[in-house]
Amino acid sequence: MITLFISEKVVKTFILIIMKDTIVLYSAIGRGHIFSVVELGKLILTHNPSFSITILIPTPPNTATVDTTTFGCDSSITFRHITISPPPSGTSPFHLVRYGNHNLHQVLQSISKTTKIKAVVLDFMNYTANEVTTTLDIPTFYYYTSGAASLSVLLYYKTIIESKKREQCNYIEIPGFPRILKEELPSYPEELENIFLDLVATMSECNGIIINTFNALEGKTIKALQEGSCFPDESNPAPIFCIGPVMSLPGGEKDENGCLSWLESQPSQSVVLLSFGSLGRFSKTQLTEIAIGLEKSEQRFLWVVRSESDEDSLEDLLPEGFLDRTKEKGMVVRNWAPQVKVLSHDSVGGFVTHCGWNSVLEAIGEGVPMVAWPLYAEQHLNKIALVKEMKIVLALKETENGIVSATELGDRVKELMDSEKGREIRERVLKMKESSVEARSEGGSSYVELNRLIQLWKEKDHLSLLSPNTPLLSNFSG
Repeated sequence: MITLFISEKVVKTFILIIMKDTIVLYSAIGRGHIFSVVELGKLILTHNPSFSITILIPTPPNTATVDTTTFGCDSSITFRHITISPPPSGTSPFHLVRYGNHNLHQVLQSISKTTKIKAVVLDFMNYTANEVTTTLDIPTFYYYTSGAASLSVLLYYKTIIESKKREQCNYIEIPGFPRILKEELPSYPEELENIFLDLVATMSECNGIIINTFNALEGKTIKALQEGSCFPDESNPAPIFCIGPVMSLPGGEKDENGCLSWLESQPSQSVVLLSFGSLGRFSKTQLTEIAIGLEKSEQRFLWVVRSESDEDSLEDLLPEGFLDRTKEKGMVVRNWAPQVKVLSHDSVGGFVTHCGWNSVLEAIGEGVPMVAWPLYAEQHLNKIALVKEMKIVLALKETENGIVSATELGDRVKELMDSEKGREIRERVLKMKESSVEARSEGGSSYVELNRLIQLWKEKDHLSLLSPNTPLLSNFSG
């Protein structure tokens, strides 16, 4: 009788050979972030079907789990929910997932028992999860769900803070970003500025940054990022992979409010869509200005209304008689419309948008020109790049109290839909639509970059998670 003694290392190596390679994607909280991460997972599989994708979704206390069956994913994409322990009051959204790091650690160990984790891709909002992936020695990448322009500002933020303190300097020069006045940059509280600096330090040391953009749209900024100009303190900055546009295609959205049926009765490219994202809520005063402006513009419109109170009816929120006076030319719906399907409809010829990056890419993907009305987060930076560099939007001006007047909105909508400048913007957006398709087609810039990223993942092997002696991390909050 012959007894074979096989070392633990040999056993692990054999297990790795027969396991399927997995990429783990960790989404941030929020509909826009989750959808973008899901579409990224689908895109990865189109280039390498041999991978499996596991998408992690953070679930804070007293929050319903996301219904993942609505995403239309096949069996190569699986979902796991990461429970977030109750955080202290006032915790920043950037730090929220830290209170799920203990659970993240356990989930990654569980996944590694049946598959080879080639990399973890963190939504940039989840940067504190790096504390887990670094400890477990997993190759860690960041997915920046917005565009290259706002990322260049974020990465350069330490230098920007120093520049803003120099009184003799009116302008701020940021590599790859349009030259701007100091006051054009959004102001943030010191606590958030410190978070940005911490985030940048973490991102700079990761294995790579994936950006949802493409060369034809942001070539100047992408070049600055790839050359390392936006990493002033790094001699060897993280590599950049621009693989966009990553966006949802017209598909499973339900038309609960009858928007598409109404659009069928409208002339080609005659309707302007007004939609401001899930967080784009307005006061009654601002809603009144929008209504008056739309009526004065004499343009057809589809308006998705979100207000500060969900209890008020449209009749309570809008000027008396507005709905009756505009019923031949306009449709107003409460809270939601199937935006991707609406933008793809032949009747839609313009879009008043909050400049959320998903919405911008969806409009470009359908060749729809835009009016920019940024509201929060990086949207103001997106607007600057869209207006000054890409030249595919018209910009709205706010009054000193932050209100967009009826006259301003009406004039910009009319200009977009019925002027020579509006036609020029439409032509540029249509060309950008063609470029977006080319970027993701075989041989295109984003196609090449995604293949480069996948090849990098294929070359990486990861053994540490398979060790039965890897301890759970007791120092993580939650």
